[in-house]
Amino acid sequence: MTKTLTLSAYQIAAQRTDQRRGVDDGLAFPLLGLFGETGSLLSEVKKKQRDPVAYIGYEETVLEELGDVLWYLAAVASRAHLSLDDLAINLDRDLAAWQAVSDDTMTFHALDAGAHPVASMPSPDFEKALLRLSAEVGLLMTDYSAGRLSRNRSALEGRLIAVFRALRTAAHEAGVPLSRAANSNLTKINDRWPEARTPSPLFDVNFPQSEQLPRRLDIKFTEVMRNGKTAATLSRDGLLFGDPLTDNRMEDDDYRFHDIFHLSYAAHLGWSPTLRRLLKVKRKSDPLTDEVQDGARAILIEEGIATWIFNHAMRLALFEGIETLDYGLLKSVRRFVTGYEAENCPLWLWEEAILNGYTVFRAMRTHRGGTVGIDLDQRKIWFDAP
Repeated sequence: MTKTLTLSAYQIAAQRTDQRRGVDDGLAFPLLGLFGETGSLLSEVKKKQRDPVAYIGYEETVLEELGDVLWYLAAVASRAHLSLDDLAINLDRDLAAWQAVSDDTMTFHALDAGAHPVASMPSPDFEKALLRLSAEVGLLMTDYSAGRLSRNRSALEGRLIAVFRALRTAAHEAGVPLSRAANSNLTKINDRWPEARTPSPLFDVNFPQSEQLPRRLDIKFTEVMRNGKTAATLSRDGLLFGDPLTDNRMEDDDYRFHDIFHLSYAAHLGWSPTLRRLLKVKRKSDPLTDEVQDGARAILIEEGIATWIFNHAMRLALFEGIETLDYGLLKSVRRFVTGYEAENCPLWLWEEAILNGYTVFRAMRTHRGGTVGIDLDQRKIWFDAP
């Protein structure tokens, strides 16, 4: 965690990742986000109260939710043409002593050194502090919906200062410096929306070529009948490989084409234990890599991810027309692969792998067969109709 992160630098980064900027520059969207994330924070505390022993990951989730509240606060301020510095300079001042000139070199570390100390662990007053935060956000929403802030910059600034002050207090009572929440939030948003999208090196780049996933691959999918059921076969250079796949379901849903997802994971992430097994390119020169990264458990995890996402996608028209995926889905995928090399793949790359894979899958459904091509060097997947 860096102690040099300034409020100004954080706000610039937050503004860059505001996906609705330029489309909807009003305050309504970030205010709703601020309200929602504050509610999520309260929900986490409620879960902890309900089942304090069984609820795992409480501290991590609170840290993340505090960072999300901070992000939306920064978004509201940016759209209102206010800086976090404008707010922070007056956090510890009475109204009569407010300063109009802010300091764009102020760090979160300096902000944490303000009037309210950071607890060593969540204190009994954490819940009270959260209720205060929710009350301040509620007053902000009430004034906004009543139109009292639209032409009153001072009133809006006053409300945001009160929210910021309550947020800092809540964070400190949770045992979380705002500097830690801000740095953690930056890590999260850069994982999803980095300034430069540069994929990491392929995982097998230092292995013999015979143990590498092919850098360019074309796989033909063909529908056939097997024992009265429709199945899909795969072929490469005219030679069949793998087993014919049916949907394994009472009602057809075309999951027989799901190897497209493995091809997309390979193309974008450089990761697919399933494809390694099918193509016989497991990394046997390193027994540990062969057992862990390319073994049966890794294959089951990949198949589980493909099936779980498919069930989710079926409720969303196979992601047609969707350009970004829910953060919760991507985070769950990351948890699936914890302890495996794919854990190191950034969320933006997972998002590309999933969405581009489903673009090809929808085309395959339309044409009932065709050829899927992948290029690992270019991190691309495409479809050629039969």
